[in-house]
Amino acid sequence: MDRQAFALFFAILTVAVQLFVLACVAGAVVRRIRPGSPLAAKATAARDLLAPDALWAATIIATVTMLGSLYLSEIADYPPCKLCWLQRIAMYPLSILCGVAAVTRDRAVARYVWPLTAIGAVISIYHYQLERFPEQESLTCSVDVPCTTVWIWKFHYISIPLMALSAFAAIACLVAIARRTPDDTDDLDPDDLDPDDLAPDTPTPERSGARA
Repeated sequence: MDRQAFALFFAILTVAVQLFVLACVAGAVVRRIRPGSPLAAKATAARDLLAPDALWAATIIATVTMLGSLYLSEIADYPPCKLCWLQRIAMYPLSILCGVAAVTRDRAVARYVWPLTAIGAVISIYHYQLERFPEQESLTCSVDVPCTTVWIWKFHYISIPLMALSAFAAIACLVAIARRTPDDTDDLDPDDLDPDDLAPDTPTPERSGARA
């Protein structure tokens, strides 16, 4: 796969991921604003359908993002800048964390994943705006590998930092969805349960120390 084909392929994947994130946000807003509406019911049904495999999906996104970044630097010969490396530091562990969580069905992994996705997303946003406004000063840029160089530009808005940002957002959404698996609430810590997801007559699991 040549550079242009790779860039187009990953740009299309980025658009798909962005649409997924928008759907997740819209569904969460609808369930919060109009919880009893048919649209909210459809959003909940879609979330519950995806929940059992959400961690696997997050693992795939993190792994594909990691492999894509390695392709860019090792095969396409695009030298990563300092901000790129910081985003890699936040992204690479996610493939392992989400993968282990998917195998062990540990939905409490959110407390480890979300800080990484938040940090990575902030760096991606800063990097993206630095590309758009290269005249500003940055303490992270170097003369040899400037952070303002745009190696990929597709659909008039997608560059490498935006690809990373989209991946961080999608992983955060998938981990949030995974915490809501409907059939496994008995295995969750009470602090991880969403009261809106429990039926009125469903008892909340007690901590082992509080049981008789």
